Amino acid sequence: MNIARTLKLVARDLKSGPRSSVFLFAILMPLLITFMLKVVFFSLLSPKPRLAITDLGRSEITAALEKNQGITLIHAATADRLREMVRRNDADAGIVLEEIFDAAVRAGERPRLEFYISGESLASNRILLAVTALDLVRAVEGQNDPVEVVLNKSKEEKAPPISVRIIPAILIIVMGVTGVFVPAFMLVNERERQTLHALLVTPVRMSEVLMSKALIGFFMVITMSCLTLALNRALGGEVLGLLLSVVVAAVMCVEVGLIYGTTAKDGKTLYTLIKSLNILLMGPVVFYLFPNWPQWIAKLFPTYWFIDPLYRISMQGASLTEVKSDLFIAFLICTALAPPIWILGKRLQVKLASS
Repeated sequence: MNIARTLKLVARDLKSGPRSSVFLFAILMPLLITFMLKVVFFSLLSPKPRLAITDLGRSEITAALEKNQGITLIHAATADRLREMVRRNDADAGIVLEEIFDAAVRAGERPRLEFYISGESLASNRILLAVTALDLVRAVEGQNDPVEVVLNKSKEEKAPPISVRIIPAILIIVMGVTGVFVPAFMLVNERERQTLHALLVTPVRMSEVLMSKALIGFFMVITMSCLTLALNRALGGEVLGLLLSVVVAAVMCVEVGLIYGTTAKDGKTLYTLIKSLNILLMGPVVFYLFPNWPQWIAKLFPTYWFIDPLYRISMQGASLTEVKSDLFIAFLICTALAPPIWILGKRLQVKLASS
């Protein structure tokens, strides 16, 4: 295999790549998926409580609420405006504080505290806002809380929130498109346009064509995977372990993409292959979404052996030493996929030459 010719093929594909809708989709997909799942989907599932406040005297309660990251605070200029917001469910609840509210509380008086609740608000939000308001009033008065809450962790490991468990699914989709579909599509597209026939008439070998597609997919997987982790605030943990996991994942995805690309005779066949065999790629992520299911089943899927190390390093702070056995198995799978790619490439070359 000639390295110079391979790099020229890579440069040729990169020059024409940006004009392809597949490349554009692969680049924009992490942004779209993260936005849809993290911003839209999860914000609808667990919205922050919205509290409207009309403060006529610059109360300490308002200052404390502004620092509270778990509550969306909305300032209303007048009490009438606040009541209208609560009535229309623009706020889950509303508080009206008199001008001398803080001074009256410190003097031991009982000033009027107007607290309005929207009839369409969630019960959990109502309770949270009411308890928060009472705690802040006690703080102004200088009293301690009537009870002390101590959180004790159960011995049973609690499953992480769904916003964390969905990250492997986002990652595997990004890797599937950039590492599997892009190289496969490039091969099939050249075959349909018969530019692959023209290339093989020249001194270019089939191995160089396959390597050029693999390199593009490889670097796209690494770039888009790191971008996806960063967008989901999961780009942490041990750098070497994270990078090695992404590299192994990129190699396996690209190899699967080359198998698809050398097997499919046209775009329709390629889409059928991807849809029918997609379970091999997506299978493990279901067990992150449903942690009560038997986890040993996930180990039957080849992609588990790189997605699990990625998840454990980036989200759970695991070290490379803790995941090295999983990565070694993933490396063995990558090694086992190399001979079929070589055989399929030779078969494709013979088929093109005979046609």
